[in-house]
Amino acid sequence: MSPHGLWLLVAGEEKFLSFDAFPWFRDASINALMRVERPSVGHLYWPDLDVDLAEASIDNPKLFPLVSKQPSKKRSRQKTTQQQAAARRKAPARRLRG
Repeated sequence: MSPHGLWLLVAGEEKFLSFDAFPWFRDASINALMRVERPSVGHLYWPDLDVDLAEASIDNPKLFPLVSKQPSKKRSRQKTTQQQAAARRKAPARRLRG
C-alpha cells in the first residue's frame, strides 16, 4: 500500500493499481484489499468490495476507461435545467394583461 495505490503480486508478477485509475480501492479497509481471489486466469475479485477486474485492465488502465451508467448528480441537474429551458423556448409566449 502507498498513498497512491496498492501493489499486488499475481502469478509472480507485480501489478500496481493506482487510486486514480481504480478509485474503488481508495477508501477500502486493508482487510478488504487483502482479501482478493483469482477465480480464473486473467481475473481478480475482491468479494468484500464486490470488485471484479480483468488483469488486462490493471496492466493497461487507459484501454479500459471508467464509464458509469449512473448519471452524476451534477449532470442530472444540468440535464434537468437544460430540459426546462428547452421546454420554455418551445412553449407559446404568454401575453401579460396590463
